[in-house]
Amino acid sequence: MRLPRPRTRPRSLAGQLFAMQVVLVAAVVAGCAFFAYVSGSEQAKETAARQVRAAALAIADSPSVREAIRTPDPSAVLQPYAEKVRRDTGIAFVTIMSPQRVRWTHPDSQRIGEEFLGHTARALRGETFSETYTGTLGPSIRVVTPVRDGGRITGLVSAGITVERVSSQVRAQLGALGLAAGGALALGGIGTYVINARLRRHTHGMNAAELSRLHDYHQATLHAVREGLLMLDGRRRIALINDAGRELLGLGPGAVGRRVAELDLPAPLTGALLASEERVDELHLTADRVIVVNTRPVVGGEQRGTVVTLRDHTELQALSGELDSERGFTQALRSQAHEAANRLHTVVSLIELGRAEEAVGFATAELELAQALTDRVVDAVAEPVLAALLLGKAAQANERGVELVLAEDSLIDDGALPTTLPPRDLVTILGNLIDNAVDAASEATGGPDPGAVPTQRGAGGGRSTRARVTVTALAGEGELLLRVADTGAGIDPRDAAEVFDRGWSTHGTGRGIGLALVQQAVRRNGGTVTLDGGPDGGARFTVRLPLAVAGRPAHTTKEATA
Repeated sequence: MRLPRPRTRPRSLAGQLFAMQVVLVAAVVAGCAFFAYVSGSEQAKETAARQVRAAALAIADSPSVREAIRTPDPSAVLQPYAEKVRRDTGIAFVTIMSPQRVRWTHPDSQRIGEEFLGHTARALRGETFSETYTGTLGPSIRVVTPVRDGGRITGLVSAGITVERVSSQVRAQLGALGLAAGGALALGGIGTYVINARLRRHTHGMNAAELSRLHDYHQATLHAVREGLLMLDGRRRIALINDAGRELLGLGPGAVGRRVAELDLPAPLTGALLASEERVDELHLTADRVIVVNTRPVVGGEQRGTVVTLRDHTELQALSGELDSERGFTQALRSQAHEAANRLHTVVSLIELGRAEEAVGFATAELELAQALTDRVVDAVAEPVLAALLLGKAAQANERGVELVLAEDSLIDDGALPTTLPPRDLVTILGNLIDNAVDAASEATGGPDPGAVPTQRGAGGGRSTRARVTVTALAGEGELLLRVADTGAGIDPRDAAEVFDRGWSTHGTGRGIGLALVQQAVRRNGGTVTLDGGPDGGARFTVRLPLAVAGRPAHTTKEATA
């Protein structure tokens, strides 16, 4: 069985460019060499023609030549003279002849007296001309000019140089030209190889089709990834960002090329993006999102950059908060069940002791206390999400020895809150504020008294404890007012400007996101949150959220319509 032949991998892009450049350099060098050869050949012919023309004109204008022509035997004087001129000038022949074309001189003395081979008609008319003609010495470039004596043409002079001698001169030049062309070709090949070796390193040996396919995959992946992807160059400018990254950071389409410091991002997030060290799963807040940031520096190359991934943690954070609330409700119900069992045992024991009236009184009092909280909250707060939140938080606070009080002026009618105000944001805002207040109030008293019996009288206005959290929830005048005050130690006024920053906390590291989420939710709904001192000496947070909805007026409370 024969194995199938592997498909030949196309040459890499660097290899293709190298081959193309070598061919191009070779073609250029060959073209230049051919042009130089043709040009040198023509130049050699022109030089030879000028040389023989100058010699012929000099001989024709010589007085001794005219005098020799007058003698009975011109050859006796002219032959030695012509040979001397030929040797001195390096030309092939000097022929002096009569107007009848009879030679008086010739390099071969045996040819003297014979007829000149060539054209003389134009010279007999007084012209000096040049031609290429095959004579006794072979093809030659020759010039023919008349010899004038008193206005009469008494003879002709022809000086020439053989084509073979001109060709030999061109061949000598061609050798030097070939060496120069070979050197240029070698130098061009070496330069091309160096450039393409660098290109091969940068393209990782991929061919054009692979690079094109890689680019297509890169673009498709970049826009398909749901996580934000951000690439920074060595100068901390955005080199690449995908759609999810622009959405998470709130950037426009012109973000590429801008410096991170110019993006108007929160200072902690900007610091994380500009950091040179690796960051792993850091939680940061933008104007309306909670994002998880991971950074990794790019090592190698001419410049150092950073690859950043961004994950939207907003929904997960909200769900985590809701899960914590549900867990707290579960624990409160478990605690209440335990307390109810204790009270039931007390009632049973009183009956067994024959003290029925006291048992009835004890059970009735406890029932009234348990119902008072529910009645107070349900009567004042018609919004079911807020009512459930307050009841659950009251139970949690009671477990920690903190009394949660609903202010007497609290009132939210049914339908007072518009549908544009997400219940999840209300849970985030009020839940985190109450949790912080309970923590502060509990710490101020050293925690719950182990010997004390928790009660549910706070929201009903009954017996009060020293650790207390007061909640105000009021919808009216076109806004929703949520105020939470505690009896804790309060917050230093110097920290008031930083209390809403992510990471600020009095409970150590790993905390400090609750108030930041509160501010984020408030801003997302166009509201404000302020911090000041409460009437009981602790901190007081006040949140105001607009209730007006486009197209219809805000709901009013019973007090506003009375």
